[in-house]
Amino acid sequence: MNVVHRIERWGETHHPAWLDMVRIALGVLLFVKGISFISDTSRLAQLVNGLHFDLWSVMAVHYVAFVHIFGGFLITMGCLTRLACILQLPILLVAVFFVNLRMGFSYFNSELWLSVVTLLLVIVFTVAGSGKFSMDEWLRTHNH
Repeated sequence: MNVVHRIERWGETHHPAWLDMVRIALGVLLFVKGISFISDTSRLAQLVNGLHFDLWSVMAVHYVAFVHIFGGFLITMGCLTRLACILQLPILLVAVFFVNLRMGFSYFNSELWLSVVTLLLVIVFTVAGSGKFSMDEWLRTHNH
């Protein structure tokens, strides 16, 4: 058994039910954040342009919005949770280390704290998986 299968098996056996509620809340948060990026694309473009990725700024704006909306929906439903979380990782790493950290590491920088907590939760669900109350589990148990 390779390392990935061991991590998946460990995540499936050590997944308390209350963690499913956290997964759902994380998915809703990411979905809402994606909607807010779509509704204010100029703000997202400003953040991406501040990183000096001029050639990739339009593609990055669409990637962030798309992955937050559809990834958030998949995480909420518990469908392809690990894949959806892996797709969130680059966005959150950039948000923590390149966007929000530039504004200062203080108690009042709520976007930094939100990004850090979201990054940690995405890492947790990349390892732990979707849990008992998810579409993944339902499909696994009802696939005859």
